Amino acid sequence: MHEFIAKYKNEISGTLSGFDRVVFAGALRKLDYSHWDPQLQRLHATGMEQYLVHNHILYKDYAAHVKAVSERVKEAALAPWRQQGLPVIHISSPRLDKDALAREQARQRGISEGLVCALTAVELHPTFHHYKTILVRRLRPCGVLYLYQIHPQVGWMYARIQTWFPFQIQVGINGREWLAHQMRHEKLAFRQADNCFVWIEDYPRAQELMNQQPQTNWRELLEGLAAQLNPLHESLFEKYPVTYYWTCPQSEWATDIVFRRAEFLRQLMSRLVRHGMLSFQSADVLRYLGHRVNLSGAVPAGFAGSAEIDLKRRPEGERVKFRMNKHSLKIYDKAYSEWGNVLRAAETTLNEGRDIKTYRPKQGGPEDVRHWLPLRKGIADVHRRAEVSQAANDRLLTAWARVDDSRTVAELTTAIQEPTRWRGRRVRALRPWGEDHALLAAINRGDFLIIGFRNRDLRALLYAQPAASDQQQRRRSAATSRKLRMLRAHHLIRKVPHTHRYQVTAAGRSILLSILTTARTSLQQLNQLTEKAA
Repeated sequence: MHEFIAKYKNEISGTLSGFDRVVFAGALRKLDYSHWDPQLQRLHATGMEQYLVHNHILYKDYAAHVKAVSERVKEAALAPWRQQGLPVIHISSPRLDKDALAREQARQRGISEGLVCALTAVELHPTFHHYKTILVRRLRPCGVLYLYQIHPQVGWMYARIQTWFPFQIQVGINGREWLAHQMRHEKLAFRQADNCFVWIEDYPRAQELMNQQPQTNWRELLEGLAAQLNPLHESLFEKYPVTYYWTCPQSEWATDIVFRRAEFLRQLMSRLVRHGMLSFQSADVLRYLGHRVNLSGAVPAGFAGSAEIDLKRRPEGERVKFRMNKHSLKIYDKAYSEWGNVLRAAETTLNEGRDIKTYRPKQGGPEDVRHWLPLRKGIADVHRRAEVSQAANDRLLTAWARVDDSRTVAELTTAIQEPTRWRGRRVRALRPWGEDHALLAAINRGDFLIIGFRNRDLRALLYAQPAASDQQQRRRSAATSRKLRMLRAHHLIRKVPHTHRYQVTAAGRSILLSILTTARTSLQQLNQLTEKAA
């Protein structure tokens, strides 16, 4: 990320990284517990049965009981809205934009803080059904409530509750709206366009406010919202106590870069789109999202899923998206205005799935012993979710920094195709499209973006078969050392101080990009890219 910002610092007025959209889900797992009954071919809802037993309710009276409870919960949840004379609107079409409707209500009533409106609807949700002599779990249409408000801490948000057992909850929070709310309280001036900021008076202070979000006491916040959604919870479950288990099934973490000139951003975006579609491959998608790939650069055979790249034209501009199973990473130009022009340079979306790893202690294990384990859905890992997302954004932005926006391929590669000198000794010219092409491709691998590479890493890539003897191993090591010296002499790589590792230089990234892209790009591919973006 720093490399990209440093490259275009004269055109950038500010940057901002943080949550864009976060969705939380609350479930009464004790109440919702079910197991598969192979004889009945149904999910046996033993948790709900225990609730009925503890409350001395017959199974045959289940339907009447839950209908009465549903009405009581609905009335109790809507009471504060009705007391303040706020609208309660029934939504009959799932296509209606609920957020837009709620914002219009806030605009018409001049609401800047507090409750806004409530929406009722019927949606398909898991619930329970009396089947023969047991209760079973199944999907059926259920009443739901969407309660919109401008929260004193998080700003604009919604909370949804299923007004039917098992009372599942969903909470949607917008990180940019949260920041806007905090900046208003601090009297920090800004200009907002849709869901981004085209200008902020003090970008470092705004970033400090954003950095506080992952450290929020999520349980306290969500439990307070749950009490607002169902004020009857304690009395309903007095004899069968249950509490909500909170998860984060979806999050978006975005890095916005604000450019001063619209024409510069449009020109840059066209180059980034071409670079993304022609230079990146499926293996790169895995690397950016923290997955390892084979030494050959191919997707591992054991990877069960999909990795793809696609291009889409939007009203504001073009968007390149990298998908890995349910997760994605994308770039697009977000907004153009007289105040500033926003490039959403990287946006990582993490959904449900266990294919994202994080370095953490085992659950219940010692805190000082860490392992690479799947990212948990629970709110305990929200801060790790932020770390993983920012790391993915950084990898992608480092790759974008390789795009050269001024010089031709000939201008970039002329110097390395001439002999040079290194510590008083002559060093031969590179042959980038000839015998040295495999070497250049090896040092450009995404695996080496963060920690660099060693002599042994290059040997594993340059030689198809392992060394047959110690003598052959030493010869290969010496030959690789000579190649590293040649690359250093041409300023393509630099040595990491006090280590045996090397990293590609900023100038080297642009040179490698031009060589490798031209080597694998045909005129037909360029024509197809133009047609696809049209």
